[in-house]
Amino acid sequence: MSQEAQLPPVADGRVPEPDADSADPHAEIVRLREHNADLQERLHAHPAISLAQGVLMERYRLPAPEASFALLREASQRFNIKLHTLADAVVRTPRRPDGPVRAEDRARTAPPPLPGLRTAGADRTHQGEVLSAALHRVLDITGAGMGNVQLAEGGRLRMVRHSGLAREFTSFFAFVDSPTTSCAQAAEDRRQVTVRDVATADVFDEGSRSVILRAGSRACHSVPLVNRAGVPIGMASSHHERPLAGFTRAQLQALETTGLMVGRWLSWHRHTVVRDALDHLHATATAER
Repeated sequence: MSQEAQLPPVADGRVPEPDADSADPHAEIVRLREHNADLQERLHAHPAISLAQGVLMERYRLPAPEASFALLREASQRFNIKLHTLADAVVRTPRRPDGPVRAEDRARTAPPPLPGLRTAGADRTHQGEVLSAALHRVLDITGAGMGNVQLAEGGRLRMVRHSGLAREFTSFFAFVDSPTTSCAQAAEDRRQVTVRDVATADVFDEGSRSVILRAGSRACHSVPLVNRAGVPIGMASSHHERPLAGFTRAQLQALETTGLMVGRWLSWHRHTVVRDALDHLHATATAER
């Protein structure tokens, strides 16, 4: 089945006209905003996976996009990795002339410890569980009821976990590649960023500001998830119902520690679990030729 058959249809790209008979104009406006944000999310989702399909077609001389998508989907499901994460890894990882190193021949390391994170299960290799626990930890430290986690993929931030945020928000910020957000600024500056009042902060463009305010967020704080080299490979952000005065030194230190811990875990995951998925994909593709 092709990528287009798997992802929600974009239709003709037009936003439907408001229903003239609607008894609740406000509800209709909300519906149209959500439709527009959802459309933008779909339009951003297609190119990344399509690029990975093209790489696989060229790399393994596959006959059609359907064949490359089937490889991606099977490896994604087998190793419990999101399709976007695997597609990004395919594009980022050059093919070795002699093929990849087999998983059993690579040096194996255990996942880094995650003190303070309440994972739902004992398996510390599950990215979804770890990122959910990381988000809850950030919300606990900041005292916020809303927040999200993003991963750096393909030169932009992709939202992978969220809590307490409206659908319009999660669709609008599903992919962030503009510098006019606090999370993008935190990623660029490699430091924590606090926006004390969304309504007056210079960092946002007006479109982003409006979506954030409608979600009930008047302040936010972004924490880079960094690898050992200090490079952000993800972002965790809290959103607050009222303007912020700031955080204590102890809170900022706890957030920095969380960012370092989760960033190192993400780096481990990329170099072990995702690499295993790439090796499996390679073995499957070459066996079918």
